[in-house]
Amino acid sequence: MIVSESMYDLGSRRSVIRDLFEYGKQRAAVVGAENVYDFSLGNPTVPAPDCVNEEIRRLTETMDSITLHGYTSAQGDAETRTAVAEYLNKTHGTSFKADNLYMTVGAAASLSICFRALTTCAEDEFIVIAPFFPEYRVFIEAAGAKFKMVPPETKGFQIDFAALEGMLTEHTKGVVINSPNNPSGAVYSEETIKKLAQLLSDKSREFGTHIFIIADEPYREIVYDGVQVPYVTKYYDDTLVCYSYSKSLSLPGERIGYVLVPDEACESSRLYAAVAGAGRALGYVCAPSLFQKVLVSCMGATGDVSLYQKNRDLLYEGLTKIGYECFLPQGAFYLFVKALEEDSDAFSEKAKEEDLLIVSAAGFGCPGYVRISYCVDEDMIRRSFGAFERLYRKYR
Repeated sequence: MIVSESMYDLGSRRSVIRDLFEYGKQRAAVVGAENVYDFSLGNPTVPAPDCVNEEIRRLTETMDSITLHGYTSAQGDAETRTAVAEYLNKTHGTSFKADNLYMTVGAAASLSICFRALTTCAEDEFIVIAPFFPEYRVFIEAAGAKFKMVPPETKGFQIDFAALEGMLTEHTKGVVINSPNNPSGAVYSEETIKKLAQLLSDKSREFGTHIFIIADEPYREIVYDGVQVPYVTKYYDDTLVCYSYSKSLSLPGERIGYVLVPDEACESSRLYAAVAGAGRALGYVCAPSLFQKVLVSCMGATGDVSLYQKNRDLLYEGLTKIGYECFLPQGAFYLFVKALEEDSDAFSEKAKEEDLLIVSAAGFGCPGYVRISYCVDEDMIRRSFGAFERLYRKYR
């Protein structure tokens, strides 16, 4: 055998989302891009805030090329990490320092690093809460650990605590949470976070272990209607925060983010070293230098979230008026919609007959639903309603 079968399997087939996106490009060449309604990717369409391009221009005009484009420290530039820590402290009332942060190549790297840093043997388990981002399974299994899933609680898309409690064992290394959530758009309430923290504290004492919360937070700033996103480290010491600027600054292609390791976490110094070691082992040292420097002047900035809210309201109102059952998202930029048949894969395929590209949530651990990404042009949403109505009529 020449190559790894597991890696061949991952590389020879795209994710459902990417596959749908590629299909859309093929259809656009046949029927015209204006006749394809592509709601597949979570690719921000709101422009990056002005500070991003302004800082890029300033840096390229005033800083020598060697410094600007050279390596930073493996864990990230000290000025950048200090700026992030100070922003978090000002925003959340925390007391982080530069050395609590490890800069990464986006949230995917942050998550992969955390799973690798915490996995000590093949019996280790990480639990995810459905609906969940499908790549979690890839990252966890690539780290050599076991993947476990809590079924979805579909009333409010919070956490089914009875199911979670039944899955916790002495082998549980971490529970992954994603709030605001991809794909549901739900935000975990303070009550949910407190209940989760209490459960994991109790079970950690019972098992004589430490169960970590791994908080995946790329959508933290994209929230609506005054909703607050609890900062998990203030409720539970054994928390690792994985963050990306892909969504807040509309920079998905620049791959910049971080892992936060609080001092309060168990064996925090060793844990931070393990995070750094995992970054080294995975080849994620020295996140992109230019964008580390750009971040210093852009702390707290975001794209225009009101544009996402406008799209959310337009899509939600339009689809519910037709007759679809939709969950009103509190954050992120996805609308979670009940499929018109039990098999959401089949429903997604049926939608393609109308050139509607919507993602089945079966791969997100929530069969019977589809994800509709509304980080798209408003005009496309308006033009798509005829296709959504034709699809609805096929079932009703």
